[in-house]
Amino acid sequence: MKHYEILLIIHPDQTDQVNVMVERYTSQVKQSGGQVHRLEDWGRRALAYPIQKLHKAHYILMNIECGGEALTELEEAIRYNDAVLRKLVLLKKAAVTTESPILKGADEKREERGRRGPSSEYRGDTRESSSEHADGNEESREEVNVEKQEVEDQTSHHED
Repeated sequence: MKHYEILLIIHPDQTDQVNVMVERYTSQVKQSGGQVHRLEDWGRRALAYPIQKLHKAHYILMNIECGGEALTELEEAIRYNDAVLRKLVLLKKAAVTTESPILKGADEKREERGRRGPSSEYRGDTRESSSEHADGNEESREEVNVEKQEVEDQTSHHED
């Protein structure tokens, strides 16, 4: 049996059907004597380019171990599912069971938001800092205007 990594991009309107599809595919692998080593639901994410005029889709990542016949059957089931926009099947040297970098990044973002506290407090901090920058810009504009005035005064003296 070989190890495979499968990435599915599913139509965003079919998000509520994802669990049923994933269950069907995992049971198909297990019935053939295979194993599912990793199953990640990345949720709705932006696409790199529009597919069928869609800009977002639902992503599923699976790492499985199965035979060639079982993989052929699984690919055929995926191919005839209209909800699947794209699929990618990669052969792997070994079973991958660790969390993917994309899922780790999403978890870290959630943790960071939790440490910052409520979003209203965070927005208040940025407003204060942006108002400080705005005051600094006004001061620098005044300095530039003063310098321009001095230059104009000097040039008017030379013309006389």
